[in-house]
Amino acid sequence: MYATVADLRDEGVTEAQATDTRLLTLIDEATRLIDRLTGWFFEPRDATYRFDGRGTPSIEPPAPPIHLDALTAAGAAIPMDSDNLLIVGAPVQPGFDAPRLSRRHGQTFPKGVGNIEAEGRWGYTEDDGTSEGRTPLEIRRACMMLVMNRLPLLGDADAMDEARNRWRIIEERTRDQSYKLDKPGTTVTSSGDPAVDEILLRFRRPRGIGAA
Repeated sequence: MYATVADLRDEGVTEAQATDTRLLTLIDEATRLIDRLTGWFFEPRDATYRFDGRGTPSIEPPAPPIHLDALTAAGAAIPMDSDNLLIVGAPVQPGFDAPRLSRRHGQTFPKGVGNIEAEGRWGYTEDDGTSEGRTPLEIRRACMMLVMNRLPLLGDADAMDEARNRWRIIEERTRDQSYKLDKPGTTVTSSGDPAVDEILLRFRRPRGIGAA
């Protein structure tokens, strides 16, 4: 999960607003929503993926590799040392655009349906000086924002309605002044909060990469 109960407590969420159990549930829901809206995940997770070989030197997995434990083509091991395989993965570095496994020295991934298998640890993480990296700080912030957007529901239905609908307002007026807000629908994600959408838009998985 992309945030902790302690993170929310540090933001001022009290026991009266939500118990630890309730916060864990909301954090889990927010994490799943972020995964769905961005198309990938932002913490280390173990997984095995299968790909179709295309007779090309490179394949694009559906998540950035943190480290590989095994890579095979039709059951035969593919060397994974840096002299034979270029891995573009996580922790992501400046200029990262998509994850990639590329064979060197003119070698290719042989054509086939589901004939390439990669086992390891995966996830879009940012560099923090460790081998696995960390959940991007902006993703942690987005997760906490999504959780806190849900908190009014626990005590005040009117406040929750206002929190849910606030982003839809285009213009507000009082007797002495008025102001306009951005039009809704200007982002491609749909968290219900334009500030969260702005974050998630920057982390969306490029279209067309990977196949599991």
